[in-house]
Amino acid sequence: MKITVLGAGAWGTALAIALAKRHEVLLWGRDAAALHAMQRDRENKPYLPGFALPPNLQCSPDFDAALAHAAAPPSNAGAAAHTDTLLIAASSVSGLRAIGDRIAAHALRPDVPNLIWLCKGLEQDTHLLPHQIVREVLGDRIPAGALSGPSFAQEVARGLPCALTFAGTDAGLAELVVEALHGERLRIYSSDDLIGVEVGGAVKNILAIATGAADGLALGLNARAALITRGLAEITRFGVALGARAETFTGLSGMGDLILTCTGDLSRNRKVGLGLAQGKPLQQIETELGHVAEGVRCARAVRALAQKHGVEMPISDAVASALFDGLPVEEMVTRLLAREPREENHRA
Repeated sequence: MKITVLGAGAWGTALAIALAKRHEVLLWGRDAAALHAMQRDRENKPYLPGFALPPNLQCSPDFDAALAHAAAPPSNAGAAAHTDTLLIAASSVSGLRAIGDRIAAHALRPDVPNLIWLCKGLEQDTHLLPHQIVREVLGDRIPAGALSGPSFAQEVARGLPCALTFAGTDAGLAELVVEALHGERLRIYSSDDLIGVEVGGAVKNILAIATGAADGLALGLNARAALITRGLAEITRFGVALGARAETFTGLSGMGDLILTCTGDLSRNRKVGLGLAQGKPLQQIETELGHVAEGVRCARAVRALAQKHGVEMPISDAVASALFDGLPVEEMVTRLLAREPREENHRA
């Protein structure tokens, strides 16, 4: 199969490395000099140093060539057609609309391939989930869906075991994605609950900031477990209010991704919480990270959307207050621990 990955950051590169073991993969990025260096040196030194690019992985800054690589053969079957090609958008949520706009210029051609995206979060200004952004830009002309779940780029590039969920409403595309990506140590499951999978991937980043802060304040493993558990309740309430199914959040893209992001040392969002506990300003934390921490961008949007739908999310609200309203991190944690007791299955 021919696969194009749009986005040469750590996660896009890691997935491209994994898929190039079995497919012809082209990796596209906006920085022409960086892509030429990757093609020459066979390594993504800025974002994923130390991992060699396989022979089946080529790099190019040419967007038209990237689409042509994964071009579908002409068909009269329309958007329901499924071919042995795949286009993977590996940008952040903030970059997804721009990629969609560039794809839209080709969307009336019959050779535009199937599309899946890897980003997790909500668009800051519109508060839209990724599938809503794609639908707004591309409509329903291209079979599309989300790939999400517990995954650190370095481990995927190293070939360590990883299980992910593909979510979409097109059964044919789901079958194609599972067949193409599932194999060796990369395991792919499917779901038709696109909202639930995307909500789980988005909100868990905010909760990882909270658990990172608690760890940074040395509050112990008991506090971490409580935050993760009550955080899962928040994600579920929020997701159900947006139209998701509650059971989705007990799966890979809910509980699985939440546990990994809240406890793993490679988690960028957890590192944000650790930095806040050390008294560092947010700008310094983000500069030191050198990568996007989606939980920061997502926190304000989730807070606004939760208020709109009348969903109580005390942990997410406290994180947003610490990030944007000047609430000291110690007070943030105190606020959470001082909440009135209630029935566990009632409200967080």
